[in-house]
Amino acid sequence: MPEKKLPVLETKKLGITFGGLKAVQDFNIQIYQGELVGLIGPNGAGKTTVFNMLTGVYVPTEGTVLLNGIPLNGKKTHQFVAAGVARTFQNIRLFKQMTVIENVKTAFTKDIQYNMLDATFRTPKFWKAEKEMTEKAMDLLAICHLEDKADVIAANLPYGQQRKLEIARALATNMKVLLLDEPAAGMNPTETAELLACINTIRDRFGVAILLIEHDMALVMNVCERIQVIDYGQTIASGLPEEIANNPKVIAAYLGE
Repeated sequence: MPEKKLPVLETKKLGITFGGLKAVQDFNIQIYQGELVGLIGPNGAGKTTVFNMLTGVYVPTEGTVLLNGIPLNGKKTHQFVAAGVARTFQNIRLFKQMTVIENVKTAFTKDIQYNMLDATFRTPKFWKAEKEMTEKAMDLLAICHLEDKADVIAANLPYGQQRKLEIARALATNMKVLLLDEPAAGMNPTETAELLACINTIRDRFGVAILLIEHDMALVMNVCERIQVIDYGQTIASGLPEEIANNPKVIAAYLGE
């Protein structure tokens, strides 16, 4: 009998309470390698709170987060990253006064192969590692069509390109799961179409599991294989895009008539 495949990311009865308020409760999801799942719902439904629990920003008050079957509860944010969980944010969080390529290279720090002495005295080991990191960073920038912006200060990029730079930096962590929190927010239709192509390339090339929060329903319906809907911190529906689009509970709570 073939071995049953484990989800890359799984939650079991995940929940969190703030001062007596249950912000999220009984949240269960499974995402497999190469799968792209949408997480949608009204503003304030608890979507970003879920992301914060999946990345160690918040410690769940109940339930479990598992990566390849290994519990991550109680780990620090940097330990989630080291394990293979990367994310972007609703509000762009770049190193604004660093160049585009420097932003990406910051994510390689956990894998640096030289020590302080190598860096101080610029040894061959230092230059070899820096060359490899630069090549990897340029490759990731090319995926997001930013390779020609490598030496531009991040603050000088147009908004849509700053969004894509944040995704490129997340890719540099060598993640197993990528969490995208409203990546198309504030983008015009052309930028959104470019983002859609970028997300598809990431999934196809890296085979990572992707969980996407997004209010642009055209993007969600085009890119997601499954969608989970939450309202008031609880799952109200889960299924294929067409099932979600026609679900009466989802229409009443979020999509409208």
